[in-house]
Amino acid sequence: MTAEVLQWVVNQLLKRQSVVLVTVLTTKGSVPGKTGSKMAMTSTETIGTIGGAGLELCVQKRCLELITTKRSAFAEVLNFGLNKGAKGYEVTALDSLCGGQVTVSLELMIPMPHVLLFGAGHCAEALAKFFPTLNWEYSVHDTRNEFIEKSIFQSAKELHSGLVADFFEHESASTLNRFSDIFLLGHDWSEDEERLVRLFKVLGHTTTKLNGKDAPRIGVIGSRSKWSAFSQTLLNEDVPQSMIDQIRCPSGLNIGAQSPEEIAIAVLAQILVDEKHVNPTHPTWRNQ
Repeated sequence: MTAEVLQWVVNQLLKRQSVVLVTVLTTKGSVPGKTGSKMAMTSTETIGTIGGAGLELCVQKRCLELITTKRSAFAEVLNFGLNKGAKGYEVTALDSLCGGQVTVSLELMIPMPHVLLFGAGHCAEALAKFFPTLNWEYSVHDTRNEFIEKSIFQSAKELHSGLVADFFEHESASTLNRFSDIFLLGHDWSEDEERLVRLFKVLGHTTTKLNGKDAPRIGVIGSRSKWSAFSQTLLNEDVPQSMIDQIRCPSGLNIGAQSPEEIAIAVLAQILVDEKHVNPTHPTWRNQ
């Protein structure tokens, strides 16, 4: 069961789900679960058990609190006395007749960003240098195979080359959600425009939140006139204005970035802000 629970945790993190892993550290006396028992939870699913009964319900409630309130990795140790009269330092008494004591650890794990770079030019190269140092995953697509083969991208999780249409042929809203962020950095404006249109065809026009959880955040590097043209194209494709307004163009925090390396820093800073859910309507998401 331990291996099954741990594999499930990994799979949920790959799906961009926050997970709490619960482990029974020590027990004393009569208890429902044994030392080493494991349970894991997302906001909607649970696997494994630490023994059931009131103990498990109490721990599950705390897991949901962590998932909904914590914005970064977090761990804590809880002590429970399995009877109403349990006493002791930092012991939580439970309405139980078992009579024993249980110590459990709760570890909240937050999925790391996985960024899809559409375009393998200078800005993508600059970003690719930073991702490994942050332990973030990234993937790259470019229509030019020779750019994808550059050694700078060898640490990428996925490398794709070929037509834009070919990339989206086997994608769905669910599979695209493996990415926290999608950045359009193409060398050809028409390719980026096609990517935007196809993104919304796959995601659907009813998606309401491009927040990195319900759907990937989308950023575009480009000028005011380029974004104006892209916006009109999306409107012509019946993409709601409320969806268009969530696209970040220019991408990154407004730090006056000029070089590819400076743009990369601005983009990484914006992702950090977004991941922590701080000021999600930052004005640099849009051209001013």
